[in-house]
Amino acid sequence: MEAIRWDGTALSLIDQRLLPHTCSWITVASWHAAADAIRDMVVRGAPAIAITAAYGMAMAVSQEDDRSAAHAGLLAARPTAVNLQWALDRIATVADVDVRATAESIHAEDRAINEAIGQHGAPLLSGGILTICNTGSLATGGHGTALGVIRTAASRDPSIHVYALETRPYLQGARLTAYECMEDGIRCTLLTDGMAGARLVRGDIGAVVVGCDRVAVNGDTANKIGTYGLAVLAHHHEVPFYVAMPTSTLDRGCPDGTHIPIEERAPHEVTHIAGRSIAPDGTPVWNPAFDVTPAHLISGWITEHGVWTVPFPPTPSR
Repeated sequence: MEAIRWDGTALSLIDQRLLPHTCSWITVASWHAAADAIRDMVVRGAPAIAITAAYGMAMAVSQEDDRSAAHAGLLAARPTAVNLQWALDRIATVADVDVRATAESIHAEDRAINEAIGQHGAPLLSGGILTICNTGSLATGGHGTALGVIRTAASRDPSIHVYALETRPYLQGARLTAYECMEDGIRCTLLTDGMAGARLVRGDIGAVVVGCDRVAVNGDTANKIGTYGLAVLAHHHEVPFYVAMPTSTLDRGCPDGTHIPIEERAPHEVTHIAGRSIAPDGTPVWNPAFDVTPAHLISGWITEHGVWTVPFPPTPSR
């Protein structure tokens, strides 16, 4: 499965807002449209956001737009995922003539990184695996991070069984993770977020594995809202809790989780499902898109270079 296609001039993205019922591609032909696609969650997942922003910069250069304005506009589209800034900062170091090739390299490298994360993480998994949000091909350049680990493990051991939390309020687990698992023939059971503790009590969950949008240098990890509570439950039930982390998601300039900016999104994502209101009109809403899991609750960070613990080693050169 792929969600991002580049023809050298324009970008095509699966509109993930319409999944799982409709698989529709949209064409993104400018950096402004790329920023809108990121902001509006046509594309989501930290690595996929970074790739889209990189191609946005390639379109800005080819259309002779102001590079500084494009950089700032794309960076503002979603503030929590550090991969976005990483990709834009990398693009900023190259001349106009090299921007397209650099964007294409970022895309190709992400696929290879995901494959390596899967290889390193698969031996850690057996039996039932609990996860939250979507961290598969739809969220990356291909294969996936946390779901990529599961995908690799399931290719070796068909008894692997994914327990996917629905992930309120945007339902990425229900709409996207279940969709990918069904498409790939990976055994999958969908749970509401509030069922995680009841499932862990049963004793058939061998590990929890999640993705990440930003990791501080001390290991505190920002991921989809609900991850922190899941980590607390896993810790209580003595189930290992792993974070699949491309090293581009490690923010070495961020000392701890208190310095991670947390995006707050519009109230209607909570008050409405599929356009239908489920709450009284005017109900006040708090809608943080992410929470921060303290490092001491995390068993290991699965990177393209191996399974890390804190303190993190220096990132090897590519």
